[in-house]
Amino acid sequence: MLKSSADSGLARAFSRLGWIGFWMQLAIWLISMGLTVYIFILDRDPSLATRGAFTLVKYLTVASLLVITFTTIWFYRYTMLAGHIADPDRRPPASTIRRIAGTGVAASMVGLIFSMLIMVFEVTQLFLHFLRAPKAGVPVIQTTGGPASWVSAGDILNLAVIILLTFVEVVVLVFSLWLLFRASTSSAEYPHPYYPE
Repeated sequence: MLKSSADSGLARAFSRLGWIGFWMQLAIWLISMGLTVYIFILDRDPSLATRGAFTLVKYLTVASLLVITFTTIWFYRYTMLAGHIADPDRRPPASTIRRIAGTGVAASMVGLIFSMLIMVFEVTQLFLHFLRAPKAGVPVIQTTGGPASWVSAGDILNLAVIILLTFVEVVVLVFSLWLLFRASTSSAEYPHPYYPE
């Protein structure tokens, strides 16, 4: 005998992972957005600018924030979908559930790729900056041979947030893959997920 849909299976998985993923991404999104606004404001004043930034990194950062915005909304959608799955009268076809979970996987992968590219460009830029600094590694302010530039705590904070964002995106990707797997296997709600309803 099958257990109640509200207590088992796919609906519970979508609800639980949807809420965990939503709150994790919302927290990281708020931190990232605050840091991005701070960086864009600092970059407007040339006297406060640190190492400068590649334009490509700025575009990738905006794209990454757009992707995490989408995946955050998508995970909230998972929580709403859980209610539909639990209700036999409103339950969508299994193919719809798989398509929605697959979209979450694809979006999570795109966000992860953007974050990894940002990290590669940022670390490369920091490495090149330090190659030009004196080899002792202590002074990071360079006042000779051109305009002054420095590496600040904000640069390290930026990298820390990108690494944290990447960690959350990996977790979100794992959640999305798990939901796609669960939507593709038999459950209390969908005993035969590949047969037409």
